[in-house]
Amino acid sequence: MRFSVFNSDAERRDGLKALLRQIDRQARFSEAQDWRQVDRALRRQLPDLLVIDWQDWMSAMEIRRLLAEHPGLRVAVLTDDTSPKCVRNLLDKGVLGVVLRDTDPRLIVRALEIVLLGGHYVPAGALALPPPPQSEPAPRQPDVSAKPPPRRTRLASGLSPRQEQIMRCVHMGSTNKMIARTLGISEGTVKIHLASIFQQLGAPNRAAAVALYNGWMSAHLEVLRSDHESTPRPVMGQPGAVPLRPRNPPSFKYPLPANDTTENVPMAAEPTVPFGDPGSEESS
Repeated sequence: MRFSVFNSDAERRDGLKALLRQIDRQARFSEAQDWRQVDRALRRQLPDLLVIDWQDWMSAMEIRRLLAEHPGLRVAVLTDDTSPKCVRNLLDKGVLGVVLRDTDPRLIVRALEIVLLGGHYVPAGALALPPPPQSEPAPRQPDVSAKPPPRRTRLASGLSPRQEQIMRCVHMGSTNKMIARTLGISEGTVKIHLASIFQQLGAPNRAAAVALYNGWMSAHLEVLRSDHESTPRPVMGQPGAVPLRPRNPPSFKYPLPANDTTENVPMAAEPTVPFGDPGSEESS
């Protein structure tokens, strides 16, 4: 598959590509940081899906212009504003999917898959009509149902029971040989399962697979969060959680004693009497 990713920030584009690799591990990408680059990429080759990480300076009329030139293009938009007015405006311009940026990454992947199939996706309640005005507010009923404890979410699912067992062993730090002995299978079978797990999770190594399996938010997904939720970066000269190292740290030297003189220290290989001294031959 071929995807086109549109945002002015390179880090956010990398985060979107990491999500799209959950759909197709071998996917190819074209990136754009303005509408001119989008036009240029679409003229070269039409992608299967154009994902727009919406920003305030973007215009919905540009989407209508793109769809007029490329009628078969599928477009999905990630945005913070899912009000009925904004969602209807994007759908009227031809957008197939409007996804809330703070949605769970697994649901974002599923929404983009729906758009790839030609369907529509909008957030729940985005197109709902406003409730009629009430003369008196309805009494609030106490919630007596016990809330279950929050469960840890995972980014990718669909692993078989055997792959789940292998991932639990990998999480505990077991090697392939240890996993094979624990589960009673050959080491080659473990390698085949791990290769399939890495492909499903979109992980390049064991550490990344464990992080994705446990739902830990990795660095390339952190950039997809809203600007007001992102962690502020440290600035040189200002206090922060992680202090920056100085560019030219002072070199450290061990202090020598006051009475230490390196001139009187003989070398280890220096003989007491030089070889071939004429005085030693006369004395002998």
